[in-house]
Amino acid sequence: MSQNEYRVPGPIAGLRVVELAQNLAGPYCAQILASLGADVIKVERPGGDPARAWGPPFVNGSGSIFAAANRGKRSIELDLDADRDRDVLRALIGRSDILIEAFRPGAFASLGFDHDTVQTWNPGLVYCSVLAYGEEGPLRRLPGYDPLMQAHGGLMSVTGEPGTRGARVGTSVVDMGTGMWLVIAIMAALRERDATGAGTRLTVSLYDTALAWNAYHIAGYMDTGFVPEPMGSELAMIAPYGAFRTVDGRIMIAAGNDGLFARLCEGLSLLETRDDKRFSSNASRVAHRSAVNEAIGSRTMLHTTLELLELLRTHGVPCAPMQDIAQVAVDEQTDASEMIVRGEGPTALRVPIRFAGRRAPAGAPPPRAGEHTAAILAELDLD
Repeated sequence: MSQNEYRVPGPIAGLRVVELAQNLAGPYCAQILASLGADVIKVERPGGDPARAWGPPFVNGSGSIFAAANRGKRSIELDLDADRDRDVLRALIGRSDILIEAFRPGAFASLGFDHDTVQTWNPGLVYCSVLAYGEEGPLRRLPGYDPLMQAHGGLMSVTGEPGTRGARVGTSVVDMGTGMWLVIAIMAALRERDATGAGTRLTVSLYDTALAWNAYHIAGYMDTGFVPEPMGSELAMIAPYGAFRTVDGRIMIAAGNDGLFARLCEGLSLLETRDDKRFSSNASRVAHRSAVNEAIGSRTMLHTTLELLELLRTHGVPCAPMQDIAQVAVDEQTDASEMIVRGEGPTALRVPIRFAGRRAPAGAPPPRAGEHTAAILAELDLD
């Protein structure tokens, strides 16, 4: 596949990204940049990114996590313990706009690629480091993975069914969130470079992302001493706000204010519940959450999921079916979203953004490890 087939037209076409990252956070950031038009060159160790082996499930021989975070890139294999390969990387960095590295703290610098040195080769480079715990603090030199940060940052403590000790969020929200924060930072740094001509150094950390996702929980504790616990599908500060059983499944209902609560009760023929003084405000409904949920649940169980969705939506009540991934994949709204790309290598999801009403292209399938080594060396005038 040619170089041009890996690039897609987009708002940042013409920029080159060198990605020295593995697993998910850094690669996810780089894939977003590729979807926006950048030429992303993935530098892999001999044998490739370890995430290629994370499975099952395997997609075209690679783990699904790798397949979902490395579309639209070119791959070159370099052994950075070898002088010659480090020379190749220097040449590549010298002709690039953005560098993303996710080594353990100090490891990349020990190879001669610290920010100050690299800046002398390429003053306009945006130099990005993906860290576990950040640059400061007693744990700054430790490695980190998404579930470790979910545990340490408190996300697990507020996830799961009531009465449990918590659970991992079912997707890698810390890794993917860190990648997204880095994209935001890169866009800001490029804007600054447009004005000054100078690059900059950016750092993001998995732990910082976990803290950011817990913003209102941490603020609530610091100001009031309230320690949240797992509540399943519910939210501590709103009622009714959770999943209710139907004849054939469950439906999520979010009656977030007094007007929506009244509509919910009217739709379910619960006029006495609507007029009950115990439920006259959200605060009082939260205080009597069990009674509210019992009244609503007694009526939702009389309907199928489809019947209840139609009934509540007719009354203007926010609601949604609780679906598994197989159901989501064939949902009419999923199809209409044009998010999923099929039939071009592994199934892919586009960036969830529209430009002038159109989705950005998904880019070419993930490359084989080292697939573009010879072509990239030729671009650098190296043999």
